[in-house]
Amino acid sequence: MRKSVGLTLIAVVVFLFLTVPLIIITATAFGEASTIRFPIQGFTLKWFTATFASRSFMSSLGLSFALASYATLLALLVGIPASYALSKTTFRTNPRLRAFFLSPTFVPGIVVGYALFQFLVIQWRMPVFAGLLLGHFLVSLPYVIRVVGASLEQFDFSIEEVAWSLGCNKPKAFLKVVLPNIGSGIVAAFMLSFINSFNNIPVSMFLTGPGVSTLPTTLMNYIEYSYDPSVSAISVVLMGVTVVLMVIVERTLGIGSLAK
Repeated sequence: MRKSVGLTLIAVVVFLFLTVPLIIITATAFGEASTIRFPIQGFTLKWFTATFASRSFMSSLGLSFALASYATLLALLVGIPASYALSKTTFRTNPRLRAFFLSPTFVPGIVVGYALFQFLVIQWRMPVFAGLLLGHFLVSLPYVIRVVGASLEQFDFSIEEVAWSLGCNKPKAFLKVVLPNIGSGIVAAFMLSFINSFNNIPVSMFLTGPGVSTLPTTLMNYIEYSYDPSVSAISVVLMGVTVVLMVIVERTLGIGSLAK
């Protein structure tokens, strides 16, 4: 009994620790004061209007969305076959390959960003957007391999072998048998990789250039010189978009299926 009460208390504390800052940020987005204050004074929507009227915020938002989409799609195109190959191999090199693909998650983000800056910008002189795309692809790939690989570990490959025996070639069996059975894992990998790429700061900070800046980098630069509730307003918009996406996923696939 005491153990269950203690676990409940810990769960409540963790829940409050995660949600109270979000509630405060949401509230400050509607305050009339020219600086972020809590509790707020008055009620207004002018900061949302200012956010959507800001050319820098909107261009950065569009860039971050496009960049995260392209990087995640590339990560899926590479990560799904890589996860499939790793799940089918039993060689001694398998652990080394897994460690290689997951290595970006073990190294601090600022180290990865600086290394990519030295390699892509200084050595190769790659265009800004191309460098950002490659950098975000590298930091998104491990999440795809980890999540899709977990789905493949629960997949019964005898079903695929049955398809082979019935005359289905390997590529066709992979597309018609394997992929539909790990669809929930692919969706979960897409969401996790997209959010990680969209919110990434260390890699973006090193690889951005003149006129090309992601939304997190723009917000950091904005907060350095201004402290008005526009940042809270755009944060509320992003939270709302995230909630809508989660509701859509719940209605179509079900959150429970993503955990399978």
